[in-house]
Amino acid sequence: MSKILPTEDVRPLSEFRAHTASFVQQVRETKRPMILTQHGRSAAVLMDVAEYEALVEQVELLRDIHVAEKQITKGEGVPHSKAKNQVLARIRR
Repeated sequence: MSKILPTEDVRPLSEFRAHTASFVQQVRETKRPMILTQHGRSAAVLMDVAEYEALVEQVELLRDIHVAEKQITKGEGVPHSKAKNQVLARIRR
């Protein structure tokens, strides 16, 4: 995800309502999210769909890593050689 530029990517909700199509086009072209404000405070984020999907995938991967680290700490891990043999056995089926 590209870095947000406050001068271009933080806009009031009222301006978004008036220029929705151009805001969506900007987000698609720049791949940067847009922060929409209401009464001077952040209210919502408009993102490109592909950028959103990539972000969700990254979060899911990080969660999986976190769970795996907890399992290893508890001694629930599988040694590399055993894991390799299990994978190879499944491939051969």
